[in-house]
Amino acid sequence: MCVYIYISCGSFCTHQKSLEVLKKFTDSGIEILPILSENAYTISTRFGKSKDFIAIIEDLTKKKVIHTIKGSEPIGPNRNLEALIIAPCTGNTLAKMAHGITDTSVTMAAKAHLRNQKPLIIGLCTNDGLSANSSNIGIMLAKKNVFFVPFYQDDVELKPASVVCDMDLVMKTYELALQRKQIQPIIF
Repeated sequence: MCVYIYISCGSFCTHQKSLEVLKKFTDSGIEILPILSENAYTISTRFGKSKDFIAIIEDLTKKKVIHTIKGSEPIGPNRNLEALIIAPCTGNTLAKMAHGITDTSVTMAAKAHLRNQKPLIIGLCTNDGLSANSSNIGIMLAKKNVFFVPFYQDDVELKPASVVCDMDLVMKTYELALQRKQIQPIIF
């Protein structure tokens, strides 16, 4: 079994939690081939240095991180994935996927994977999920083989349009997506 994990470029504040999810997958014996957006691969932030992040991911997965369009394109023709998980998924990445834009390693991986009609799991983490990206959530919910990790408003007072997926539900969402079932409720 092989699952590709993507760690989002813009949701740096959720990277630590996403590493915990990655560890759950590797501890359960699921083979992981990690994909990082070009930005996640190169940008260091107050939440950590990109080189440290990459080292942890490669140590957990025992594989080199894919971080280019050229590296992620073979996912479709190789047809070797049971599922592709994008967690965290930024609003920018969601918008690109909703409108067929494949200009990053992550959007190329998603496009290449979806043509094989296998589950794409989205763990949305974005400040504009209930505003600018609400229509893109709807577009993706209507697509076949797309499943969302349940999400919630993370700060209704200071960021009322912001949503964050419940990283503790990534594994359960993945398990149900393999059965072509959407975990419920999606929004809580």
